[in-house]
Parts: sequence; structure tokens; C-alpha cells
Amino acid sequence: MCGIIFARALNAKMLKSVQDRARRFQGDESGALMIFALILFTLMAMMGGVALDLMRYETTRVTLQNTLDRSTLAAAAMTQTLDPETVVRDYFAKAGLSDELDSVTVTQAANSRKVHALGIANAKPFFLHMIGIDEFFAKGVAAAEQGTSNVEIVLVLDVSGSMSGTKIASLKTAASEFVGTMLASDPFHRVSISIVPYNAQVNLGSVLRSKYQAVNQHGVANVNCIELPPSVFGTATMSRTFDMPMMAYADSAYGTSRVNAPVSPTSGNALPNYASAYCKPTTVNVVRLPSNDVTTLQAQINGLQAGGNTSITLGMKWGMTLLDPGSRGMVSELIASGNIGTTMEGRPFEYNDPQSMKVIVLMTDGEHVSHSRITDAYKTGTSPIFKSTGDGNYSVYFADHAGTDKYWVPHLSQWQADKWNSGAGAVQQDWKDIWANLRLSYVAWQFYGRALGGTNNAAVTANYNATVTAMRATYASVPAMDASLQDSCNLARQNGVIVYGIAFEAPANGQQQISACSTTAEGHYFNATDEAKIQTAFRTISSNLTQLRLTQ
Repeated sequence: MCGIIFARALNAKMLKSVQDRARRFQGDESGALMIFALILFTLMAMMGGVALDLMRYETTRVTLQNTLDRSTLAAAAMTQTLDPETVVRDYFAKAGLSDELDSVTVTQAANSRKVHALGIANAKPFFLHMIGIDEFFAKGVAAAEQGTSNVEIVLVLDVSGSMSGTKIASLKTAASEFVGTMLASDPFHRVSISIVPYNAQVNLGSVLRSKYQAVNQHGVANVNCIELPPSVFGTATMSRTFDMPMMAYADSAYGTSRVNAPVSPTSGNALPNYASAYCKPTTVNVVRLPSNDVTTLQAQINGLQAGGNTSITLGMKWGMTLLDPGSRGMVSELIASGNIGTTMEGRPFEYNDPQSMKVIVLMTDGEHVSHSRITDAYKTGTSPIFKSTGDGNYSVYFADHAGTDKYWVPHLSQWQADKWNSGAGAVQQDWKDIWANLRLSYVAWQFYGRALGGTNNAAVTANYNATVTAMRATYASVPAMDASLQDSCNLARQNGVIVYGIAFEAPANGQQQISACSTTAEGHYFNATDEAKIQTAFRTISSNLTQLRLTQ
């Protein structure tokens, strides 16, 4: 259009010039035909040159516009992982137009990206300078935008003991506000939010736990923690077809009276103290399945309770599991059973679905702390321990003990040929029954150390230590937990999951792990150094996410 307008103006100017020359020629009676011919030739040459300049201008403009269109479309694609401005500039460099790119503006939201670019190219005329036009610029503008409409969010929240008091109160306020903000702008139910509270373990709740092949089931109500094997951290999908051991509900930490004499099984040195249990019975610190109900989600957040150690890696792994497309069949089953709303059908979406966005908000105030576990052989199943129905005393069978007396009776400090029976019979105990009534240290000392060590105190101690080593093991070292966390974070990056990390008054290693896990250390990591800043962090994240263009 610019070329047409310019050509008309130019033709008018040339016509006027010809008319003026003709009038002068007409008035000049001494004029020669040769001069007039030269003038006409010059005018024809000028017109031809101008036409060439116009063609050159149009070619330059088309090339510029095509490059703008292609580069902005490529840069705006949500699957594009490179810096959008860099993508545009690379297109221009390859087209030989680097100097013609005037500006690039990128507007980035959580699930949309808009790229605007302006180009100006000088067509460098050869003939137009003859009429005073030394520069002839072609301009082009292009804008491209891509957005997503479905958002899946998982809040992975630290509820360890160090979160007690004002910390967990501040977390509840910030996370509840976040949920309200996100779902208030979601009239078409495009946003789903899940909650994964974690401390030393993640309590799945009975419904979610039932969807996995959990073994060593102890039957304790509301205790539903699974000990994830190291192999699961290297894959995005959590298998539902292989055995995963449940964590035993036991007192594996508190000590006992280590005297070489009987101690009653009903004494304070024998009864379990479940304050040390890493997976406690709870109906509040459990995984909240995907929902878009504000009231339900906020009630879950406001009911959280602080206690226990810290296993960030377990929280992150279960958070990724709730976003993994491999869990879609499980979600459909939960919808059919009425445990999840019907608006969750089809979730989790594919990682490469251009109309969906997956987000994890990972928060901790600590760092990894290794914790112990009852080993699988001693979690469930028949034990060699018998309990007398009458007086509640125990006896232990040792097949390898010399002679015919193979039953150790702790309260009598003696061996005998048959199990202890006070008159009403004796029942062989399952290991889960042992942990329901006795602490590990008591069992190891009274039932094994004293039985095998005899009157030699050093031997008693040695056998006690060997028994504790067999019954109790470290779940994972801190370096191993750090490494498995980053495995999950790398899988998140590879699959396009956005991870916002919040270190809430966390120590140095906690800050480092959360920063390294975040999608970027600059735009997705928050070092909240006080209670006020955790609310700022959640508000900043929600501000990014509420820019979503949720269309019907």
C-alpha cells in the first residue's frame, strides 16, 4: 500500500515536471528538437529506475515481514524452551537481516507467551536520490501468542516439626489465599489443585494407598506411608504393579532399661512411644487428591499439623506422580468411586499437551534428615515370639539353641522345652502385633540380647546390637535423598513441569536443594527469610498464574 501511494505521488511530480518543461519549450521559439528528445529520454530512464527501486522496496518489505512472522510464531510456541528473544534474533541472523530487527518484546505468563517484534529495513534506492529521496525504509510488525487453558497445580508443603508455631500459621494463611485466588478466576473448572503434605514421610491416606500394590500392611488406621524404593526416582511414572512396602508403625527410636534382668512388658521401658514414629496416624496430614473446590482445599490446608523430620524428596516424588499422565487411569477409577469430582476426568493431561500447564509449588523450611525404618523381614508375618493369654508374658523360640530347651522366657530368665503358658494358652505373634505392644529396643534386649548373651554383659550387648542392626535400618542417607530429589526435579524439567521453589527460613543446604529444583533460580525460586515473605512468594506465584487466559 505504501508503494502504491508513493508511486502515485511520484507520477504526479514527474507529470508536473514534464508539463513545466513543455511550456518552456513551447515559449522558446529557438528550442531544438534534440533537447526535447534528451529530456524525454531522461524522464523515461528516471521512471524505469524508480520502478526498479519500488520493486526492490517491495522485495525487502516482503522478506522482512516473512522473517518477522516466522520468528515470532516460533518464539511464542509454548513448547519452545529457548529464550524467545534469542529465537527471533536467530531467525533474523540466518536471513541476513540482523541489523534490520528494531525491537523484540516478550510477555510471559504461566500458561501463555506473546512475542511482538518490529523490523525496519532500508531498501537503499539507486534512482530515487535523483529527486531528493536518499533513504527508502520498509517497516514490518508481527505479534504471535500461544496460551494454554488447563492448569494442574500440586502444592508440596513441609509440615515437619520445625514448622510449628507461627511458621505453619503463616503457611496456612499464604497457601489458603493462593487457593482462593487461583480458583476465583476459574469459572470453567480448568484449574485443579492437589496438596502433598510431607515430613519424614508422605501419608497417602487409605484411598490413594489402596491404588498401589502395598505390601507389609500393618492394619493401623490412618497410617498409610509407603517406603519408595530408589528405582522409582529415575522414572516419571509410579508403577501400580510392583510391590511397595509400607512403613511399619513402630517405636524404633526410644531406648529401654539395659539391665541383665527381667523388665516387665507392661513397664514404661517396654511399651512403645509413638512420638518417634515417622508415619503417624492422621486424617489431616494426608495427600489431597485433585480438586477445584475452594472450601475443601482450604480446610485441608488449615488442618495441617507440624511434626516429624524432613523428606523433601518424598514430597516431590508424590507431587510429580499426581501430575504424571500415567496416573490418569487411577484418577478415572477414583472418579468412578466418587473420591474425585467428575471435572477431573482426563487428568493428568499429557506432558506435551499444548492446552495444559503443570505446576508444582515446592516449599520447605529445612533440609533432608535421614530416618530409620523397620526392615521388611520384621514388619509383618509370623514371628518366633509367643504371648501367654493369661498373664501377658512372652517366650521366644530359637531353633538353633542347643538341647531340647529352645524357648527363652524373659520374665523367668530361663530356657525351657515349651512356650510359656500361664494357664490360658499362648498365641504366636505377628510382627505387627509385637510393634503394637512393644518397642524395638526392649525386644532386642530382653528377647534376643539376654537370651543369646547369657550372664556375659558384653555378649548381651553384642547380641542386642546385632539384633537392632537386623531389625532397623536407615531409609536413605542425606546425600542419597538430595540426589533422588534432583532426579525428580530433572524429570519435571524434561517434561515441561514448572517448579516454583520456596525456601522458608531454610538452612543453606535446604536453600540449595530448592533453588536447584526450581525451573529457574531467578524467576521461580523464592528465599522467604521471614513469615511475611512466604505470603509474598505465594502471591507472586498466583499473580503469574492468574494471567491465564481461561477460555471456554
